[in-house]
Amino acid sequence: MLSFSSTQTKPSPLTPNLYPSSHSISHSLITSSSTRKPQKNQTHLNLQRLRVRAIDAAQPFDYETRIKTHYQKSNTLKIAIIGFGNFGQFLAKTLVQQGHTVLAQSRSDYSKVAENVGVSFFTDPHDLCEQHPEVVLLCTSILSTEKVIKSFPFQRLRRNTLFVDVLSVKEFPRDLLLKYLPDEFDILCTHPMFGPQSGKNSWVNLPFVYDKVRIGNNGFRFNRCEKFLDIFGREGCRMVEMSCAEHDKHAAGSQFVTHTMGRVLEKFKLESSPISTKGYETLLNLVENTSGDSFDLYYGLFMYNKNAMEQLERLDMAFEALKKELFGHLQEVCRKQLFGTAEAVEIPREEEPAKSQKLLPVGAQNGSNVVTQNRSGEASPNGAHEGYEDSAPLDSASVSLR
Repeated sequence: MLSFSSTQTKPSPLTPNLYPSSHSISHSLITSSSTRKPQKNQTHLNLQRLRVRAIDAAQPFDYETRIKTHYQKSNTLKIAIIGFGNFGQFLAKTLVQQGHTVLAQSRSDYSKVAENVGVSFFTDPHDLCEQHPEVVLLCTSILSTEKVIKSFPFQRLRRNTLFVDVLSVKEFPRDLLLKYLPDEFDILCTHPMFGPQSGKNSWVNLPFVYDKVRIGNNGFRFNRCEKFLDIFGREGCRMVEMSCAEHDKHAAGSQFVTHTMGRVLEKFKLESSPISTKGYETLLNLVENTSGDSFDLYYGLFMYNKNAMEQLERLDMAFEALKKELFGHLQEVCRKQLFGTAEAVEIPREEEPAKSQKLLPVGAQNGSNVVTQNRSGEASPNGAHEGYEDSAPLDSASVSLR
């Protein structure tokens, strides 16, 4: 409430209503001319002693309101999202919360979803471009990006519009934008390294990679690019400036491998159990995060990143090497179990020569008389050998069986 007061001790009994009822004015500011003619010095003193005590509402043309409005407009953008799927909706929520004007266009009808989020939805890209957005944000799938860019009505946009992509590969969209966009358009290639699952609670310390492919030299275009990047900086993202080629090299070794392992474990049908360890729960979370993305995204990571095939071959080689190592240990264990006892009791002949034994001819076991031939050729009964001790060992070469 706006109120004025005077330092007079005795206010005049008549006070005109100079302001609406929402404002209160203290008595005796101006004396009615019909009752008393004001004196020069008294009127001058009353005006000097006037002071503002309160204001109940901001006036539409008041200085503070104009400054606040100018500040809000200078720090917000009009952003058009092309492709209002899961990821486009995920980004739109934060953009609206920060006060940006958000437009959206998609092949499917997301008008109800857009209305709930606070986004203006357009089914025709021509109608969207006539709104003259400052930034066009490409949130299409990797597989449909070229088709969307080739058919986009650039001629309906301002000549220095900023185009931003958020695809998971970077060299592919960079080359497309440089090929099809007019030279006057700015290009900013980005990749938020998170999604609706990993970033549903907070974006703090999550990496945001960007490459200023083509940004105009004048201050307006540079500041516009910085304001867009500040959207993610204000949310606490870890801002990483990196070339598109370097990004794809690192992403193939991290993002593609992560998605591959998550989808392999999804095919493996992992399930939670009452005795699940923290490591196992981490694997379940990995499956949940990767299965939430479409297969087109995974195929795009493989198809449009030249480093992905190398990583896939390395994964296959690593798996085969691990299998060989396991089977090698298993073969060693089985060999010891099968042949270990026989090898342990086997004694070499050189160490312990076999003892010579007396050889009995056939029929000795039946108790029959054994006839042998002595040196002189005469037969001797009962196996006795003339000229030899019975206990002496016999040479096997000198014994003949009959």
